[in-house]
Amino acid sequence: MAVDRSHRFARKTGRKSLVSQNPYMALLVKLYRFLSRRTASQFNKVVLKRLFNTKVNRPPVSISRIANLMKDRKAGKIAVVVGTVVDDERLLDVPKLTVCALRFTESARARIQKAGGQVLSFDQFALLRPRGNNTFLIKGVVKAREVYKYFGRAPGLPGAHTKHRVISKGNKFERARK
Repeated sequence: MAVDRSHRFARKTGRKSLVSQNPYMALLVKLYRFLSRRTASQFNKVVLKRLFNTKVNRPPVSISRIANLMKDRKAGKIAVVVGTVVDDERLLDVPKLTVCALRFTESARARIQKAGGQVLSFDQFALLRPRGNNTFLIKGVVKAREVYKYFGRAPGLPGAHTKHRVISKGNKFERARK
């Protein structure tokens, strides 16, 4: 008698290579693939995995989030973001930060440098900290996108907090009878 096996979870998912045609990204993947192979650093493996991610799975991180996470115990550490760093106008004074990211918006870069901080690309960072020691890896909130408000149980069902897909708002649109 043979044993019936479920192959429901047999297939492994997740990217193993870069899909983007960006030559800079290809160089970074080559660099971090080498570093993850030659160093016993888990940091390099995580960065390599995040470089493979789609743009949706590399959400932006605001300066205020970085400043909030880096205060107190993390003085002297480098904040590492595999994604874009964006400006936050609500943050009045930016502390002195050293941030490494794939991209910076112009205003975010200017505000960090004006505060006496340092802005690094990943190739510059690899020369400074090849093993990723004394760093703080930060990730943006993936489910912060507008589309996630529409996912879940159908609107109107008990316990559902999903947003209605309504073209127009007003008293004549999408109203239930009483």
